[in-house]
Amino acid sequence: MTKPDAITQNLLAAVADLHDIPTGAYNLRLNGEGAGRRSTANIQIETKQDKPGIDIHIKPGTKNESVHIPVVLSQSGLTETVYNDFYIGENADVIIVAGCGIHNAGAEKAEHDGLHRFFVGANARVRYIEKHYGEGDGSGQRIMNPHTVAELAEGAYLEMETVQIKGVDSTIRRTDAILQAGSTLVIKEKIMTHGHQLAETHFNVEMNGAGASCSVSSRSVAAGKSRQIFCSNIVGNAPCSGHSECDGIIMDEAQISAIPEISANHSDASLIHEAAIGKIAGEQILKLQTLGLTEAEAEAQIISGFLK
Repeated sequence: MTKPDAITQNLLAAVADLHDIPTGAYNLRLNGEGAGRRSTANIQIETKQDKPGIDIHIKPGTKNESVHIPVVLSQSGLTETVYNDFYIGENADVIIVAGCGIHNAGAEKAEHDGLHRFFVGANARVRYIEKHYGEGDGSGQRIMNPHTVAELAEGAYLEMETVQIKGVDSTIRRTDAILQAGSTLVIKEKIMTHGHQLAETHFNVEMNGAGASCSVSSRSVAAGKSRQIFCSNIVGNAPCSGHSECDGIIMDEAQISAIPEISANHSDASLIHEAAIGKIAGEQILKLQTLGLTEAEAEAQIISGFLK
């Protein structure tokens, strides 16, 4: 991989915490084209032949390895859809770091849509980190629409950390998961919107095996005139446990809608949903102001702690 320019370097640092070529397996996509790749003995990355995207094969038993697959767009007017499939072998234990950064300095929209499918083998453990970030002083929109599909075999564990903090004008985020016996899905989402931005999140989880469990949590801040919609549907078709939680801070003229749904189709399915939306308490700001912070600094500190 050749040394990226300053814009690309900044985006890679924001979405994948990369400041240099990563160790281990990686695949970098830049403005719709492959810009660098490395496979390892245990993690093979292959280009799809029928559509844009890659297949990532992780051998059974692979431990303490990672794969980075960031996407960067820095051309106004570019729209792409990418299809990535992950095949994680039995008893593997790996970290997958994705993420998309868009720098739009033009008048046309820049859009990245992606479908990630995870096939997690029996007793495998995966930590998946996905960050979305937008920047640029152009008038064109920065749009990202990620769709994740996960199939967890018996005893599998998938933890997803998804973060969208800045600069994305419109996003529809969807996650669909099917869990077999003894498998676990943990989803932690953090979103901040401002201006006239729109963020929709849709979670659909089916637990089909005894002992399956899931935890879906979303923390969000909506400022300006932005809008957020959170929808979750957890279905228990076997003895299982599930929890869905949405906590939102609303500011200015923003709007937040939380629509949690649970469906128990087995008498031993234990499902809980929670949702809370409110503004920052005035006493919290006053307390920080007594420590020397301005009102704006206090507000920023509270938001930072809430989304940490």
